Amino acid sequence: MRHSRCLEAKMTVYCAYIVGLHDRTIGVVQLDCIDDESAIKSARRLVDSQDVELWQTDRPVARFDARSKQMCKK
Repeated sequence: MRHSRCLEAKMTVYCAYIVGLHDRTIGVVQLDCIDDESAIKSARRLVDSQDVELWQTDRPVARFDARSKQMCKK
């Protein structure tokens, strides 16, 4: 149990915002990841027909464009 608490403390909370028309947020998914690269991999899986913006608190991390399948790191 002690080992589990230690792992949880190292995770960082990210938010993946699902972006609709006119860049309005239509949903949000909280991601607990070890670092930006791990969060980017997780957020990429959420891209379907809508764009996704990945943030860590007030810091933009990346934006995924659903149409072009491109990612832009912030």
